[in-house]
Amino acid sequence: MALQLGMLVLFAVVAVVVFVVGDRIRPKSWRHGDDKAAGNMVLDLVNMFFAAIVAFIVVILWQQYDDTHAHTIAEGKALTTVYEAANTLPEPSRSQIQSLTRAYTEEVVGQEWKVMANDSKLSQPTQDTFDNIRAAVSGVQSTDPDVKDLQSKADAALDAAAEARYDRGIDAEYHLPTFLYVALWFGTVMLLIGTVLSGVVVTRRSVIMTGLFGMVIGAVIVAVYQLDRPFAGGNTVSKDAFELALSRFQHITASGAPSSGLPR
Repeated sequence: MALQLGMLVLFAVVAVVVFVVGDRIRPKSWRHGDDKAAGNMVLDLVNMFFAAIVAFIVVILWQQYDDTHAHTIAEGKALTTVYEAANTLPEPSRSQIQSLTRAYTEEVVGQEWKVMANDSKLSQPTQDTFDNIRAAVSGVQSTDPDVKDLQSKADAALDAAAEARYDRGIDAEYHLPTFLYVALWFGTVMLLIGTVLSGVVVTRRSVIMTGLFGMVIGAVIVAVYQLDRPFAGGNTVSKDAFELALSRFQHITASGAPSSGLPR
C-alpha cells in the first residue's frame, strides 16, 4: 500500500513540475486570464475516473454473482441425480442414500446458508453429511450390473456436487480486492473536493444540489458494498436450485420412477 501511495504522490509532483516548467516556456498567447479551464478539465477527469471505477467494479461483482448462482445450480442438479440414481437401488441403500441426500440439501438451505452469510465459509456439519452420502454410496454391495451402473452414476454425480460445493465455498469467501476499494474511495474524495475547487457560490440552491450529489455518491458506495457479498449483501444468491431439488426429491419418491429437472 505504501508503494502505491508513493506512486500517487510521485505522479502528482511530476504533474506539478511539468505544469510550472511548461508555463515558463509556452507562448504567452496560450495563457488564459483565469484558471477556470484547468478546473473544468480536472473535474471532468475526476468524474470520468469515478464513473470508470464504478462501472469496472459493478461488472466484476455481477459476473461473480452469475458464477455463484451457476455453481448452486450445478450442485442442485448433481444432488437430484444422486437421489434419482438411488431410487432404484435395493434397500436399505435406497432409503439411506436418499435420506442423507435430502438431509444434506435441507442443511444447505438452512444452517449452511446462514453460516455463509455470517462467517463467509461453509458449515462443517453440512460437510460431514455430504461425506456420509459418499460413504453410503461407496458402501453399496452388489454383483448386479444394473446396481453397479447406478452406483457409478451416483458416484459421478457426487463428484460434480463436490466440485460445485468447493466453488461455492470460494464464492462465500470472495471479497472485492482492496485496491479497487482504495480507488473507489479515492475517486469519491476527489469528487467531494471538486465541489470546493469548482468555486460555486454557497447558496440555498447550491447546498441542496450538493446534498443531492452526495446522496447519489452514497447510493453508489452502498450498492457496491451490498453487491460484494453474494450470500449476505443486498443482492444475495437465491436458494432456488436447492429448493427445486427438494421438490424433485418428493416427486421422485412419490412416483417411484426416476425424474429430473433443474434450471440451466
